[in-house]
Amino acid sequence: MSGQWTAADAAGSLHAPASDDHKYSRGVVGLRTGSEAYPGAAVLGVEAAWRTGTGMVRYLGPARAADLVLARRPETVTVDGRVQAWVVGSGTDAAARSFAETETLRRLLAGDVPVVVDAGALDLAAGATAPLVVTPHAREHDALRGTLGLGPVDPAAGEEERSRAAAESAARLGGVVLLKGALTLVAEPGGTVRRVSAGTPWLATAGTGDVLAGAVGAVVAGIAARRNPDAVALADAAASAAWLHGRAASLVAAAFGGAGGPLTALDVADALPRAVAEALAAG
Repeated sequence: MSGQWTAADAAGSLHAPASDDHKYSRGVVGLRTGSEAYPGAAVLGVEAAWRTGTGMVRYLGPARAADLVLARRPETVTVDGRVQAWVVGSGTDAAARSFAETETLRRLLAGDVPVVVDAGALDLAAGATAPLVVTPHAREHDALRGTLGLGPVDPAAGEEERSRAAAESAARLGGVVLLKGALTLVAEPGGTVRRVSAGTPWLATAGTGDVLAGAVGAVVAGIAARRNPDAVALADAAASAAWLHGRAASLVAAAFGGAGGPLTALDVADALPRAVAEALAAG
């Protein structure tokens, strides 16, 4: 197990743009997220991807969600094209997913472009051959483990047991597991687990997982624009995005005083640029 992930560690996964950079060299992230039932997830993930510093965001999803995305972020591209990382599943329900969408997701998961798999697409992660980061919470992790032929994790499990379970899942999956919680654990297939606890209890609110998925996608796309990422680089990227997400939430909550105060998912996304700047300064 590795130590606590820090701002300086997060800086290693980030890239401050130079004078010769352009939108493609900074990373292009594509999102297939949101649904007619949960269109806000698309808005939150897209906002987070932009705010984390990606060069371009492509959004492909239901018309209602796309309209809301464009109303919030008109610079978003809503036609298919080149991407360097995908984010899929946020704000979707596997039980309501169409056959055509399932086949599209399976093609992405069998491709060469890294895929961040969240929420309603986690049922498709087992057997994927694309470079992979999955982002389950505890109940989703248990369901994922079931598809991998592994048993559930005791709800009362401590850090060591959660870490072993995340590492076991990553090894069986052949991809990176970002297990969300008060202490977020990021496990790579080789067994190393990164610990991220930069957040605040105020982060436990609806939509913040959608923000995290968008941030992970942006960091992964930025790395993929510069090199072909292996599992270690993807795990570093996931831990770095989790640190940025937690730090952004802490910055928002701290504005209300020492005990913090309520925040919303969009507040967290809006604070991501400050977290990125802190990390780059620390690095």
